[in-house]
Amino acid sequence: MTTPPLFTTNLSRIFHHAPRMIAIVAIASGLGTTGVAQDGPASSRLVIHADQGEIAISRNLYGQFAEHLGRCIYGGIWVGEDSPIPNTRGIRNDVVAALKNINVPVLRWPGGCFADEYHWQDGIGPRADRPTQFNSHWGGVVENNHFGTHEFMDLCEQIGAEPYIAINVGSGTVREMMEWIEYLTSDQDTPMANLRRQNGREKPWKVRYFGIGNESWGCGGSMRPEYYADIYRRYQEFAKNHGGNRIFKVACGANDWDFRWTEVVMENVGNRMNGLSLHYYTIPTGSWGDKGSATEFGEDLWHGTLRRALQMDTLITRHSEIMDKKDPRKRIGLLVDEWGVWHNVEPGTNPGFLYQQNTLRDALVAAVSLNIFNQHCDRVRMANIAQTINVLQAMALTDGSKMILTPTYHVFEMFTPHHDATLLPSDLDCGTYAFGNEQIPQINASASRDSQGVIHVTVCNLHPNEPVNLSCDLLGTKVRQVSGRVLTASAMQAHNTFAEPAAVVPREFTDSRLTDAGFAAKLPSKSVVVLELR
Repeated sequence: MTTPPLFTTNLSRIFHHAPRMIAIVAIASGLGTTGVAQDGPASSRLVIHADQGEIAISRNLYGQFAEHLGRCIYGGIWVGEDSPIPNTRGIRNDVVAALKNINVPVLRWPGGCFADEYHWQDGIGPRADRPTQFNSHWGGVVENNHFGTHEFMDLCEQIGAEPYIAINVGSGTVREMMEWIEYLTSDQDTPMANLRRQNGREKPWKVRYFGIGNESWGCGGSMRPEYYADIYRRYQEFAKNHGGNRIFKVACGANDWDFRWTEVVMENVGNRMNGLSLHYYTIPTGSWGDKGSATEFGEDLWHGTLRRALQMDTLITRHSEIMDKKDPRKRIGLLVDEWGVWHNVEPGTNPGFLYQQNTLRDALVAAVSLNIFNQHCDRVRMANIAQTINVLQAMALTDGSKMILTPTYHVFEMFTPHHDATLLPSDLDCGTYAFGNEQIPQINASASRDSQGVIHVTVCNLHPNEPVNLSCDLLGTKVRQVSGRVLTASAMQAHNTFAEPAAVVPREFTDSRLTDAGFAAKLPSKSVVVLELR
């Protein structure tokens, strides 16, 4: 057969010293070309410059997003102190244990669109006295406000995550923002600090991340970028530091391909912000009207979904180029604080709750996206997948007292060695995976070295039917042993259910060996493999 064309990338421009010990972690794989038989698996070559690297991959690239939407908060995270479901101060113990296991670094709350209709003082004080709230964005339900500021901060402390709070700009006021920040972070004898003490919290919290508005171009106010830039300038002036707390101010950024929004905000806001957000959802069909089923799809939508997920690289590159013109030293971070796959809701569920299943396809999207964030860690400082529990591309799904972990959850667990590790340069030569008139690279990858000198490499190989032989040259180091794990299944549509919660889970991977240059592995189709080299 004809050899597929090579897709060659330089995966990093960063340099550092060689480590003493190496691990290769998280390889997603299995490629070739569609509809054409091969004599054997396609081959790809990865070169890792183990003696180079300078920039750290922030752990915050592996952040989460929890909105008051469907069953994310109520039933997913919060069940109340009187619930028969095991909980600590009303927060589910099983969810806390699961999130601690993936080392969630940062959690964004309360939205999303919900943020711009949320008034924080409705969610403090005795729960029996809190007013109810109509959630006009998501399902038209009435919430009791039992999960508010204290409960959210308790959740963050229980799972070990930093809080990232979205400020109400759409229907709120500057004073409301000022008082919330004071309530959270002031240690002085002030009205809001004393109100916090009255509500049971003596010490202030540390809260670095505040987003000033959410999707202000849409559900957050339908603003023009020029108008939002002026609104942001006003609000940020009153986002005050209290005591030792130092605020990282995040401006509302663009909706995916809206490069003009980035241009206008960078021009008119500039150094008044520490970060600029970006939202991008992978829609399998490319149509918001019919996004496609989460579990019933063929190879056309497998390929289309992954092709659209890979566009994240182009988006980040182009927005970063605009930011570079005003901020060549990359002082301002790009925060992809909403991302993930958006399918049709599960049949029979509330369309406003955005409840969807999560398959091996979603795991591959997660792995591809995380690799892209790693590669852009010089500019991308945070990313928050949507959403943590029971909504969109969730980590876990709950049904009463039951909880299952999704394939996406397992990718996040497998990628934890990248947290705060140093990005390493790598070069990849691989074939293409074609379907119809469209083609994508067989593999995408990233590599890092942690503080112990261990190198982690994540490689996504996207073909659903064909394995791939991967050879890796490790420059500047030698290794003595290799071991690994693999996340895969026999079907593209494989997913975990309450009846079969372990259908897609990591298992031992043994099809790898050391070579004189580094290692070689036969990577099964549609899989995530974790290799550790020492």
